This record gives sequence, C-alpha cells and structure tokens, in this order.
Amino acid sequence: GPAGLAAAHAAIESGYRCTVLEKDDCVGGIARTINYKGYLFDIGGHRFFTKNREVNDFWHDILKDDFIRVNRLSRIYYNGKFFHYPLKPWNAFRGLGPIRSFHIFLSYLNSRIAPCKEENSFEEWVTNRFGKVLYRTFFKTYTEKVWGIPCSRIEAEWASQRIKGLSLFSAVKNALFQGRGNRIKTLIPQFHYPREGPGMLYQRLADKIREKGGRIEYNAEATAIHHEKKRVTEVSVVNPATGEASQVEGDYFLSSMPLTRLAERLVPSAPPDVLDSCSNLHYRAILVVNLVIEIKDLFPDNWIYAHSPEVRVGRLQNYKNWSRDMIKTEPERYTSIGMEYFCNEGDDLWNTRDDILISDAGEELKTLGLLPKGEHRIIDGFIVRMPYTYCIYELGYKKYLEIIKEGIRILSNLQPIGRAGMFKYNNMDHSILTGFLGVRNIQGGKFDLWNVNVEREYHEEASGDAD
Repeated sequence: GPAGLAAAHAAIESGYRCTVLEKDDCVGGIARTINYKGYLFDIGGHRFFTKNREVNDFWHDILKDDFIRVNRLSRIYYNGKFFHYPLKPWNAFRGLGPIRSFHIFLSYLNSRIAPCKEENSFEEWVTNRFGKVLYRTFFKTYTEKVWGIPCSRIEAEWASQRIKGLSLFSAVKNALFQGRGNRIKTLIPQFHYPREGPGMLYQRLADKIREKGGRIEYNAEATAIHHEKKRVTEVSVVNPATGEASQVEGDYFLSSMPLTRLAERLVPSAPPDVLDSCSNLHYRAILVVNLVIEIKDLFPDNWIYAHSPEVRVGRLQNYKNWSRDMIKTEPERYTSIGMEYFCNEGDDLWNTRDDILISDAGEELKTLGLLPKGEHRIIDGFIVRMPYTYCIYELGYKKYLEIIKEGIRILSNLQPIGRAGMFKYNNMDHSILTGFLGVRNIQGGKFDLWNVNVEREYHEEASGDAD
C-alpha cells in the first residue's frame, strides 16, 4: 500500500537494497485501481490533499501532468432529500424546513450553554459542537453504518482526528465566505487526483522501485516474523495460491500489515498480554459493489453519503466525475459507480453471493432516486471485498494498543507504518509520511512515527498550503 511503497522508494533512493513483500497480486492496497473491461474503479474514493510539502512534491514528481485538479461536489442523502456537503445554508434550510432548522438552532445554543462535561465518546464530541438535533440528523446513522457500533462506544479521538476544527460555526462561515482562508480539510472545494485513479501512482512507484534494483514479491504473505536478541532476523513467506514457502532475511523491517496480525505472528510468540490485547482491537471491512450502467450521467457528484437507514449502502462514488479517463469504453454512453458497504469480514453481508449484492445495489439506487424505477440499465458489475480497511476506535482501545506497541517496540529493527500497520486512521499522506520517516530512522533519525497526524504540523487545519 501507500506506506510500504513510500518506504521502499525512500530506502532505494538512500542506497539500501530493498524487498517488498505484497500479499496480493497487485500494489496499492486499499488505494489500488482495478481495471475491469476498460472501466477503472477506485476502492472507494481517494482524495489527494495534503498540507505536507514533501508528500505533495512526491505526488507531483511521480505523476507530473497526470495529476489533475478536481472540483469537489458531494452531497448527503437524508430523509428523501439531498443536502450539499460542505454545507450551503439555504439548501439545508429548504431541505430541513423552518421548524426542523429552528430546532437545530435551539439545540446548538443549548450545547453551547450546557455542553457535555466530558467528551469521551464520538456522540459527546459532536453534540458539543453541533447540538444534539443536528448530531442525530447528519452524524449518527452514517457513522454507525461505517463502524457497526453505537456512536456512544466510539472514542471522541476519532472525531477530533477526522473533523478537527469543524463546528457548526466554521461550517456556516465556510459556506457564507466560500472557503476563503479555509484550512479545514473536511471542507476543501478542490483536490488532486491521478488521471487514471490512485493505482496509477502506486504502479509507477512500483516500477521505479524495480528499475532501481528493488524487489517486489507478489502473492507473498508474511506468516511468521522470527526474532532473537530483540531483533527481527527473517520473515517466513507463503504464497497463498500455491503454498510455496520461503524465508526473507534483512537488517531492517518496516511492516504495514495489520498491527494485530504482526503481533500474533511473532516467533517466539509475543507475551500473553500482547496476544490478549490483539483480540480486543478490531478492524472494519469494506465491500464495494462496482456497477457499469448504461446512462450518460447518473448524478453530478464525485460521491454521495447515504445517511438514511432505509438503505444499507454508506457511500456512492461516481468515477467519471473524478476523472473522465476512468472510463475507457464509450464514456458518453456509460457510467461506472462504486457503492460502498461497511461490514465485518465473515459476516452475513460479506458472505452474500455476488449476484445478489449486485441486484440489491440496483434496487437501492432506485430507492435513492438515482435510477428510474422499472428501468434495467445495469449491464455489468463485480464485487471487491477489502478486510482491515478501518481501525475501530472503540472506547478503551488505547489501553490495548499501548500494550501491543510496547510488545513490538522491544524489537529494535522493526517499525510499524501505515494505517492498518499502526492501527491508526491515517490519510494517504500520513501513511506515506510514516514510510519516509521510518527509513530516516534507519539512517539514525529519532522520529516518533506514532506522532504523525497527532502533532500540530500534521493536523488538517495547520497553516501552510500544499500548493
């Protein structure tokens, strides 16, 4: 994925011999791009936006003229209506109506006068900034779709990390002044995107790594991490398809595999408290129903958030609106979309047959009013199932995370990097940065990778502009 390839690139550029072990048969991780019969599909949508100049320059250097600028249009579907997001006051007022809008205003005032004294949960954090009525209207249902647990059980840290700096006041201010001086990533009106999807970046990066002597081993699952005298010595690798086994030695190791899997695969075994903590940290999976529809324009948005509980879909991506080059086959006739469903690996939704998922997704398009009822324009589709997509910040998770971190920290030549690898809800730029800094640590640096996306210079509202 982004972190592992960034680390490999930085290592090669620094003169190290480097081997990348990739469990799958392609690069990119959850930021890959899939070419299906001439239609390019992202795994969800991946905005390229950063306040870190080094990462921004890195993206531009790899992609050059293929790094295009995209105008953002995204909306929320709620209660049979579409609401612009970021907020447009009159659109929201018309959609909610005067009575509901007045209740939201009173609720917001109440949250300012008598806020929750503690902000332990996502529910308390959002209520304090938007009021209880707006929280229930626009935050609760969607967030619980994503995480599969009540908002009262989600750490406030997740909200402060993902929507830091955003409040009802800042959202209205942004809408009225059209984002002038805006430094809140949630509200940015434009972003960059590779012309043929994020996989374009990571495939080029893989090519550069190989051109400079690096190895990328596909279908190479790390099944055991051997260590002695507080250093990792080698990794046992198995090809999931053939069962062929091998060993890979090294002086330094960076791991973007899920943190819990890393700890569970240490040989000799990690201490019992570390293994017990692994069983208390959970990842959320994503299932994407990708459809090809015979229609020129389905909806104008880049993506839509489906907040209403009457549909299971959480978010819809319209790839042609990210880049026209995402459709190679008759773009004036067809549209390709991705419908994202959040689930747990192995649950009923995960195990549902592909043909049923495609049929159900078509019905949900009609429920959302995006596909006329009675019309059958879906001509093709396929399913992508991605485990370990989101780290669940359930109340109390930090205690278990610290135990695992301490259990791994004793291994002096091993560094976890990336989103799944650190059990941290990083954006792509943060993940890439952990890869860069991990290599600098090998060179003698003293960077604490766990502070990426924590210290002020990494926050979304920090000063400085990627441009």
